[in-house]
Formats: sequence, structure tokens, C-alpha cells
Amino acid sequence: MNAKEIERFFRIFDQELGEEARAILTGAAAGALLGRVRPSVDVDFALELRQKNMQAWEKIEPAIERTVKLTGIQANYAEDIDRWGLISLLDYKKHTRAYRRFGRLRLELLEPTYWSIGKMTRYLEPDVQDMVEVFRRRHIPWKGLVSLWGRALRASSMSPALLQFRRQVEHFLRQQGRAIWGRKFSLEEALRRFHSAAKIQE
Repeated sequence: MNAKEIERFFRIFDQELGEEARAILTGAAAGALLGRVRPSVDVDFALELRQKNMQAWEKIEPAIERTVKLTGIQANYAEDIDRWGLISLLDYKKHTRAYRRFGRLRLELLEPTYWSIGKMTRYLEPDVQDMVEVFRRRHIPWKGLVSLWGRALRASSMSPALLQFRRQVEHFLRQQGRAIWGRKFSLEEALRRFHSAAKIQE
């Protein structure tokens, strides 16, 4: 799925929904728009309606169903996508980039650093490659990135996912850090910043 197909999905969704709304795109579809990474097979997004009532929300499911039928693109959505995973997305709604407006629907992209929290949480090989490509193309500084990952870990409720997330961040930095950021990247400093933000004693 390329940019035109993603845009077509949201253009049709706007027509079907007929409500003032804000969509925050994440997942592989956002990666495709941020860094032209691997094709996505679905769209994942947070959805906010201007009207905060059940009647407005009742329109969403049939609108999504018709849009999926017309485009062939599957959709996963929620008012708060922070509930999708065990690692907090922090204040992600304040960290988006405007993309396009389709009628009454405003489409935004989750900023690459916040977008990467979900990728790091899942950490399958395609997720790793998505992060590598987006970080390179968008020239994402590593110092702020690793601190954000640490803050996300610290803000999350206790569960086995916390240790898994920590191990995945450390593995990513060891395996990909120098390849992404070059000789200026310091693994020791990156780990120290991550542990400090997460309040992990080294």
C-alpha cells in the first residue's frame, strides 16, 4: 500500500463518516509516509471526533466497514491507541505532524520518535527495518530518542513487557546504532541515557 492508496482510504472514510474528526496515523502505514518503508497491508490510527457523544461514535463502525469494502484496506482504530500496548505512548497526541485534510477529516502522522515506541514494543524484524529506514530518512537524533524510550518504559505499568522492552531497546542500540547514526553514535552514552530516563540502575 502506497501513499495514494492510504490517502484514498481516508478520503473515502471522510465521505462515509461525515463528521469533524482528527486521525493520527501510526504503524506501518505511517512508516510508509514517513520513510517509504515496506508496503503496509492495513491502517492503524487514533480517531478523535469533534462531537463527544455516543451518537457520533455510532457512525464510525458502518463508515469503516464501507471504506474497507471500497478500498480493500483493513483498519484498526481507537480513540486512545495508548491502550493497544503495555508500553506507554506518553503524551503522543501532542506529538504529531500535519499531513493532509480530507474534507472534515484531518489526518496527522505520529512523530517518528513516538511512532517508534510501538515498533520497539513489538520488535519483529519488519519493525526493526522500519525504524532503521525512518530514522535514517528523517535524520532522527539518537540522544532524544533513547531518552524518550526510557521515559516510556518508566511511565508504563509493571508487567513482564517492561523487561522485554528494555532488552529490545538495548539490542537495537547494539545492533543498529552505529549503522544508523555513524561514528558519532556512542553505545555507552546511549545506554546510559536510556537507563537514566527509565530510572534503571546500571
